[in-house]
Amino acid sequence: MLLLPLLLALSTDVYVSGEGGYHTFRIPAIIATKKSTLLAFAEGRRGGQGDAGDIDLLLRRSLDNGKTWQPIQTVADLGDDTIGNPAPVVDQSTGDIILLMTRNGGKITERMIEDGQGIRTVWITRSKDDGVTWSTPVEISSQVRKPDWTWYATGPGNGIQLRKTGRLVIPCDHTRAGTKARHSHLIYSDDHGATWKIGAIAEEKTNESAVAELPSGELMFNMRSYHGKNRRAVQRSNDAGLTLTPLTLDEALIEPVCQASLIAYRKKWLVFSNPASTKRERLTVRRSDDGGKTWGWSRVLHEGPAAYSSLVELRKGEVGVLYERGDRSAYEKIVFETLRPN
Repeated sequence: MLLLPLLLALSTDVYVSGEGGYHTFRIPAIIATKKSTLLAFAEGRRGGQGDAGDIDLLLRRSLDNGKTWQPIQTVADLGDDTIGNPAPVVDQSTGDIILLMTRNGGKITERMIEDGQGIRTVWITRSKDDGVTWSTPVEISSQVRKPDWTWYATGPGNGIQLRKTGRLVIPCDHTRAGTKARHSHLIYSDDHGATWKIGAIAEEKTNESAVAELPSGELMFNMRSYHGKNRRAVQRSNDAGLTLTPLTLDEALIEPVCQASLIAYRKKWLVFSNPASTKRERLTVRRSDDGGKTWGWSRVLHEGPAAYSSLVELRKGEVGVLYERGDRSAYEKIVFETLRPN
């Protein structure tokens, strides 16, 4: 199938470092609600760029397909704690927006958590009014975290809802105590997010991940890789996220060891975004029309510094990309750009 090229149609700054009392904004995640409202989540880091500190989970809403954005609202602020790693999903049967996130003490680093000097917990909140208001976050760690898991991350980026069953699936990752082995994993809910279970666990040397459902119902699990090859790791599931095929490295998907985003587009293609380099630069969008076996088309959005990204399918077949970029650093701002088919 011949893929039509995508042309850049819109670019807007959504979060700019230094605004609103925040030193840096990081970790974007975006979804479109049933009413086509765009919800752009990010971490607001008060003290600096680092992953530890006083970090809040923030949101901006757009009612016009990303042309303009409402003021920043706070979804979760737990004092001086670190709260972030947004992983939102829309329940299409109820219209609820379900948001998973993680929490730890603001003075506790990832290395300390891996060494058993702190704990990383998992939380959930929900909006029933298109993201205007959010419920008080509730901890679900006991449902989705094994006793020997130390570090834990939800997403970051969107979860999915399976077409036939309505199952909610969220990509996550963890580190095991003792060995400090990194693994991506899936968690799922069959009751609209009321309760959660641990699904498939990926092979070792995997981390931040994304998942998409193919037309056949197969799930593609695409992961940050620590195999020393600068390529994305891929496993697949044919049983709705309970087990996975053996791991392969996708030679077409170069990465600097960084987060990436993956969505099913028009229910038949895959769209993927990441910094396609051995450094955090060259934010690139790719499209596949054969379930991720090959990636026949690509477009660089920003040649300079860039890092995390999040994709969303928009009205009229457009694709939106919320991503970190800058001129001297990848973390100067988070921008939203749309891509339009010819």
